Amino acid sequence: MNIQEKLSQILAKEIAQASNEEIYHALMAIVQEMASEKERTDSRKKLYYISAEFLIGKLLSNNMINLGIYKEVKEILEANGKDIAQIEEAEPEPSLGNGGLGRLAACFLDSIATLGLSGDGIGLNYHLGLFRQEFENRLQKETPNPWIEEKSWLKKTDVTYPVDFGGLKVNARMYDIEVTGYNNQTNKLHLFDIDSVDESIVGDGIDFNKEDIQKNLTLFLYPDDSDEQGRLLRIYQQYFMVSAGAQLILDECTAKGCSLYDLPDYAVIQINDTHPTMVVPELIRLLVQRGMDMDDAIDVVSRTCAYTNHTILAEALEKWPVTYLKKVVPQLMPIIEVLDDKVRRKYEDESVTIIDRNDTVHMAHIDIHYGFSVNGVAALHTEILENSELNNFYRIYPEKFNNKTNGITFRRWLIHCNPLLTDYIDSLIGEGYRKDAAELEKLLAYREDDAVLGKLLEIKRRNKEALCAYLKETQDIDISADTIFDIQVKRLHEYKRQQLNALYIIDKYLEIKAGKIPASPVTAIFGAKAAPAYVIAKDIIHLILCLQEIINRDPEVNKYLKVVMVENYNVTKAGKLIPACDISEQISLASKEASGTGNMKFMLNGAVTLGTEDGANVEIHEAVGDDNIFVFGASSDEVIEHYAKADYVAKDYYENNAAIKEAVDFITSDKMLEVGQRENLERLQKELINKDWFMTLLDFDSYKETKEKALAAYADRKAWAKMMLVNIAKAGFFSSDRTIEEYNKDIWHL
Repeated sequence: MNIQEKLSQILAKEIAQASNEEIYHALMAIVQEMASEKERTDSRKKLYYISAEFLIGKLLSNNMINLGIYKEVKEILEANGKDIAQIEEAEPEPSLGNGGLGRLAACFLDSIATLGLSGDGIGLNYHLGLFRQEFENRLQKETPNPWIEEKSWLKKTDVTYPVDFGGLKVNARMYDIEVTGYNNQTNKLHLFDIDSVDESIVGDGIDFNKEDIQKNLTLFLYPDDSDEQGRLLRIYQQYFMVSAGAQLILDECTAKGCSLYDLPDYAVIQINDTHPTMVVPELIRLLVQRGMDMDDAIDVVSRTCAYTNHTILAEALEKWPVTYLKKVVPQLMPIIEVLDDKVRRKYEDESVTIIDRNDTVHMAHIDIHYGFSVNGVAALHTEILENSELNNFYRIYPEKFNNKTNGITFRRWLIHCNPLLTDYIDSLIGEGYRKDAAELEKLLAYREDDAVLGKLLEIKRRNKEALCAYLKETQDIDISADTIFDIQVKRLHEYKRQQLNALYIIDKYLEIKAGKIPASPVTAIFGAKAAPAYVIAKDIIHLILCLQEIINRDPEVNKYLKVVMVENYNVTKAGKLIPACDISEQISLASKEASGTGNMKFMLNGAVTLGTEDGANVEIHEAVGDDNIFVFGASSDEVIEHYAKADYVAKDYYENNAAIKEAVDFITSDKMLEVGQRENLERLQKELINKDWFMTLLDFDSYKETKEKALAAYADRKAWAKMMLVNIAKAGFFSSDRTIEEYNKDIWHL
């Protein structure tokens, strides 16, 4: 097929005369046609990856790269005076995910298709996403984030399934998005929706009637659960997703000749975090409904489902009151009671029961008892699960536990977002690394090559200039590429410790005001959304926005220090920030970040990590060696011991460390109160002094000292370029292709 002819034919006009939007829709049609020709239908066994979120990002360029037509299309457009980057701007970003969990799910679907495995995603078709973040009076404001257009990647199907709730029956309709692999086949992302959803019920911000399930069911991802209605709505969403998904799975398997007793030969279900846990009792229910004995159904399902744990935070392991489940899914409670009874008959240990003495159902416990595999997502994370967090289960089922260190897809996080670096790597070592990321190690041969090191610095410089232009255009913020770009972009959560970075910035600001001028100017860049009901997280955003205002308009300071908070951080913005980064901030409290994947994206693009020994940082440290990373802070063992002994007292650090006291006091200084809200700033300050659950002050001195080392190291440009090169060369292990190969070898056996 000649793409140029096809494009002109769809447009029915000269390419040069068409609008960006018309070209985008025409290219989408071409891509969808090419993708559907590569659809896989021949496999007996199939993976179903069920997840509450899939943060897939814009799809046009990613799909064109995977179909092998990106370069050709880019050249055709250029010859007609069109810029592919501007065509991409016409595409809305799908609002189907929030953070690392959803981005990981998207990378996994890409890698599953790339490796030629048969595997589809199952999720929900959220109309308004998490929310669109706007800054108003230096506070986060949430507004709806609609993305579904008349012509979109979503294909409406005729597939529908009835879903019964207590006192309410709805129909789930399936929409499909094609997932193209790199030079390989096409799989599907199945998203369920209801036809009666009504976007017009959303009032001010993102408020809506949480009780009108037929109108609100698929409106938002993670609706505010600070009240009972919100919590019930989450159960409605989760059951809707797994009930429709389970019916789809059984239909597809029986169509291939499955007798249901041999379901594990036809299907493997990966439960991504606890949100899809109800697929276990729901599948049991459906099998019993189709004539299977309860014990047989439990056995079959236990050999079909596998569980990925994504968290060390106890509060993130979902628990639902029995009363809620009886209200929303009364048909599941008798099954959950049977599952709990079986556990109680076998084990004396109260801590491994499914229904605890407070009549609360522990979702993760269902997954662990009635799935055949439990995996963590980084070596340290899995170790912590086995040794402490889930040790009571590990002692029962050591054979179920395994580690699968997360990965990222290099097609999006290098080829798409950093074409300058990609072209240069191609010229040095060829294109083999696109399929086998381990080939990036070939770059190590150029470690002492001045020309190569110089070129890496030049590419970084150009990416920084591009980011400067983008921030000027989108937020009217002026920053200079002559400064060190120190970037922390991720979900806003106290354990990720954006507040530690902010305290360092205050300390630096106060030093400059006192006449201590830094050797290298720094631009500190943040991007993060805080959950609507997470008050302290929103206060931290307020603190950062106040610092941005104070510092950027102070001529004494802004030559040496600037602060930028990027509005509405998402996959598209990540694609602009990551290639421009010098120092990658990965500063979570050791033992709290399961893995992180931003750390991998930054490393791949030649940023140097400043981080704690947490999550996948540990493995990045092992890969690049002591000389190519900056590590600080208490170890995970020390942190775990502090929690066990309850001996960390933030107030002691505040009272006995002058720099900490000065920085924390500044939060409610006159200067801050001139631009900020007293209530937010005082609340955050009290939190740091009196609670500081994630031990910000514990690591303050170590962070400051190590960050100063990193800033000083940047001055030796050649040595820094070597560090960049080593990070890029050693990033190969963190490819999601490698992760998926391991899932398949150890868990799925497709």
